[in-house]
Amino acid sequence: MAEIITMPRLSDTMTEGVVAQWLKSVGDKIEEGDILAEIETDKATMEFESFNEGTLLYIGLKEGVSAPIDSLLAIIGEEGENIDELVANFDKATAPDPIEEKNETPAAAEKAAPAVTATPAAISTPATPTAIAAQVVNTGRILASPLAKKIASDKGINLATVTGTGENGRVVKRDVEFFVPITATSTPAATSTVALEDESFEEINNSQMRKVIARRLAESKFSAPHYYLMLDINMDNAIAARKEINALPDTKVSFNDMVVKACAMALKKHPQVNSQWFEDKMRINHHVNIGVAVAVEDGLVVPVVTGTNHKSMTQIGSEVRDMAGRAKGKKLTPAEMDGSTFTVSNLGMFGITEFTSIINQPNSAILSVGAIVQKPVVKNGEIVVGNEMKITLACDHRTVDGATGAAFLQTLKQFIENPVTMLA
Repeated sequence: MAEIITMPRLSDTMTEGVVAQWLKSVGDKIEEGDILAEIETDKATMEFESFNEGTLLYIGLKEGVSAPIDSLLAIIGEEGENIDELVANFDKATAPDPIEEKNETPAAAEKAAPAVTATPAAISTPATPTAIAAQVVNTGRILASPLAKKIASDKGINLATVTGTGENGRVVKRDVEFFVPITATSTPAATSTVALEDESFEEINNSQMRKVIARRLAESKFSAPHYYLMLDINMDNAIAARKEINALPDTKVSFNDMVVKACAMALKKHPQVNSQWFEDKMRINHHVNIGVAVAVEDGLVVPVVTGTNHKSMTQIGSEVRDMAGRAKGKKLTPAEMDGSTFTVSNLGMFGITEFTSIINQPNSAILSVGAIVQKPVVKNGEIVVGNEMKITLACDHRTVDGATGAAFLQTLKQFIENPVTMLA
């Protein structure tokens, strides 16, 4: 018996998904555990495996098409099984139209289009898309798909100004998505001819991840009152300690691992910084889960090291490298990106010496870590060459006062400048 496969909810915040790539085609034999497709969610692009066996009989969503959860994704059943009734009876209220971009049949177009008496000249001259659109507008009725109407309503677009590319001038989804209003421009005086350089550009549709990143960062920046505290860290002892630690067999520790461990220990001493803001309450977390920002092709993900304060620098480094690698390979699960109480963002490996980050809400703070640079420093009354690293703490003033943030940075500085204290 045929089984309907719907768009899954792959994260708690997911409301819609995009089929990034189909890995199976209609007619393929499917075994339980086979990867059917890659689904792009609000957090990552993830592999979606089948829990059914049989033949892939139907694909309901094209690659690149966005659809809400529980939309008709595919149907798996016995080879040759008739699924026409199953597709026809699927709940249209929750399923996107899989033939949205296809033209209506001539019969449907005749019923939908108003009666127009054409002159012989109109019959003999092919109508342009603009002429068709104008003709439809003049009758008082606009031919448009339901999805096109919804998108136009959301974007505030007057459908009467949109040229339809569907049959009989029907406005479809792509017409609204790529619609550019025509603005009146004055004609320059033809007094001289100026050779202009050719202009060119390309447009790339925003991925689900990019859209969510933009929305959440904007919400954080404009809702949380950010302020920033900066501090220079002497890294001489950290450099020497890292060299000794990495000389041990099967051991590899980065400066970022040291910073993450130091943050975890400092947060236990300053739990106010390890807090979260909600509209009706403030939560002081007694556990420490540090998120580490990782750049991927589609944007930025933040895998979380849980119980960070209980783990060694070696364990932290191993987990971060594993999750960062899987994040870039689109293998990270949503559960591994949830539950952070604090975030570390490090751009030092790119030579960036100083920057500020946007808080990863609902957390109260995020630490930006710059590159280690050699500069003149004063030691024992003498100017010598030292290794320094600048860190910047972005705080939410609703939960972390300036003095609290400054005290946290002082404790963090002590741990990083004396790595031996983190080994106790």
